[in-house]
Amino acid sequence: MFLSNRKNSTFCPGTGVMLIGFLLILATAVGCGSDRPPGTVICHYNQQDSIYVGSPSLCILPDGTYIASHDEFGPGSSSTTAAVTRIYRSEDRGEHWRPVTRLDGQFWSNLFVHRGILFLMGTDKEHGNLIIRRSEDRGNTWSSPIDSITGLLRMGEYHTAPMPVISYRGRIWRAVECARSNTDIWGKRYSAMIISAPDSADLLQAASWSVTDSLPYDSTYLDGKFGAWLEGNAVVTPDGNVADLLRVDYAPGPEYAALIRLRDSVSFDPFDPEKDFVRMPGGAKKFTVRYDSLSGRYWSLVNYVTQEWAGKQNPAWIRNTLALSSSPNLQEWTVHRTVLHHPDIAKHGFQYADWLFDGNDIVLLSRTAYDDNGTGAHNCHDANYMTFHRIKDFRKALTEQAGNR
Repeated sequence: MFLSNRKNSTFCPGTGVMLIGFLLILATAVGCGSDRPPGTVICHYNQQDSIYVGSPSLCILPDGTYIASHDEFGPGSSSTTAAVTRIYRSEDRGEHWRPVTRLDGQFWSNLFVHRGILFLMGTDKEHGNLIIRRSEDRGNTWSSPIDSITGLLRMGEYHTAPMPVISYRGRIWRAVECARSNTDIWGKRYSAMIISAPDSADLLQAASWSVTDSLPYDSTYLDGKFGAWLEGNAVVTPDGNVADLLRVDYAPGPEYAALIRLRDSVSFDPFDPEKDFVRMPGGAKKFTVRYDSLSGRYWSLVNYVTQEWAGKQNPAWIRNTLALSSSPNLQEWTVHRTVLHHPDIAKHGFQYADWLFDGNDIVLLSRTAYDDNGTGAHNCHDANYMTFHRIKDFRKALTEQAGNR
């Protein structure tokens, strides 16, 4: 398989879908019959502490240093009051990792580099204020978002995950969800929105950021079986417009994403449920989409539902297979190859993959639920590891596709 060698590293405390050669690859997928997960372990938590690994995020600094982060969730955590995020660093391209710092009051966050400076954007707790921090020493120390000029971007209730920040037409763009509603029910409380700021702006200043109107949950979508849209990706469409591509909860399956197009920096075009729900394998779980100019395709790592589990339960809870997929247009998706797999769906998952292009490779972090020398993961969702992986020469998947037609 196309993975890094398995290693241990520092442990922290406490309709248009094609499937190419997929089942053949599954037969030899890694990750079975071992009490250690595949890849390089960055951190591990014991199930009995009731703290789980959330929100893995990865970035590469201009000097080639890798920075990783994750937050803590679960009944043993402080995610609803003063959430904890931990930062790690690798100076040998992911072979070894060491912890750098702990941030209190940071949750659901993504790392990114803008104009050579490292930033971290998310919320201050579960459904908390929208905040951003800056580090000028490779993640050792961070600014504190205490007010509107130091990183407190919007007060209120917001939801997000480690989602991409893109630069386009002189602005940077990121999707988030407004979580303030007349209900606190998961899914129904989330409205899609995008925030943006000029490339040259001080990103810590709330006034630098524009916020779109928000599109709320609509119970009539998908024949009344629409559960939620959330964890949106800011993307540039083939026709040159910015859009929000969101995960869709739709319990019966098949899996969809929702594509909501921007009219300008502060408003969306009307959403058409007849054409703007896009068939996408893995669309019921969090996914990250990035565009590769060399191949002219959008790429993603998705929790694909294999044939043996299709239609047997809510696809949002099937996370045991991570697959490499791509699309020429955000509408038609091809699943190319298995990246990680375990046959059990109850207590094994390779999910919330955050990833980057690194030359000809893709490097990625996984929120991994897997066996350990104790009781293993609580379930497939409540991960006990964060692991690092490398997919070498990922564009060869397109040649393999042609050879299997």
